[in-house]
Amino acid sequence: MNQIIFSFSLFLLMFSSLYSPNIAATATATAPAQAASPKHAPAPKAASPTSTKPLVPTLPDTSDSTPDDITKILKKAKTFTILTRLLRTTQIVDNLNSQLISAKSGGLTILAPDDSAFSHLKAGFFNSLNENKKIELLQFHILPQFVDSNNFDSLSNPVETVAGKDPLKLPLNIESFGTSVSLSTGVVNASVTGVVYQDNKLAIYRLDKVLLPLDFFGTKAPAAAPVAEAIAPKADKTKSSSEEDEDDTTTHDKKSFGANLLGIQGTAYIFIGVAFVAVAMLWS
Repeated sequence: MNQIIFSFSLFLLMFSSLYSPNIAATATATAPAQAASPKHAPAPKAASPTSTKPLVPTLPDTSDSTPDDITKILKKAKTFTILTRLLRTTQIVDNLNSQLISAKSGGLTILAPDDSAFSHLKAGFFNSLNENKKIELLQFHILPQFVDSNNFDSLSNPVETVAGKDPLKLPLNIESFGTSVSLSTGVVNASVTGVVYQDNKLAIYRLDKVLLPLDFFGTKAPAAAPVAEAIAPKADKTKSSSEEDEDDTTTHDKKSFGANLLGIQGTAYIFIGVAFVAVAMLWS
């Protein structure tokens, strides 16, 4: 019995010695394989699209305003009370709204001074303007074309306004530098400070000053000098003042001489008469 147990133990020992190296080798070969397996690389992040910054800063969105009523847009912006009142009293806003509704192309651009811009004007300035001047002033702030906030640099100076394009009376020059837009009238230098409203037909930009036309201050082109007409001088039938003076002097001298002569003759006649009377009395 002991021999059997000894033989069985010897068999197990030999069996384990034969298979243990293979198990160790298998374990060793598996471990590096697992360590060498590459990790999953993280998915690349999508590049964020580059946003185009407008030329002028935008103000609170007014896109829900109807583009066919300019006064509603200005009223929602809350700082254009004076401009809104002027547009209504002069009835210009009615024409602008009608043009926006009927226009199929082109559009309008309004350069809108806010209430702060109007406060910089001299007291009583608007009271000194008649109705035509008020209309001209408002038309000077309106461009008869749609100008995108990024396209101010495409305008050619002087810029045409609804008031006209006279470089001597109504000059308006617009320059863009980076993200700023400046305007000059020859009297006032103003800046665009933001976008009030913009779609494909109407653009309204906020100004920090009121644009005053040059012709409001009398700087007009000098009138052409009148052409002198070469006309032969007519013979003067009347005498000159010097000649008249000479004639008056001569006449006065003649009258004086005559008066003196009459005085001498009168005295002589009286003397002769007295002599005749004396002789007559002696003879009698």
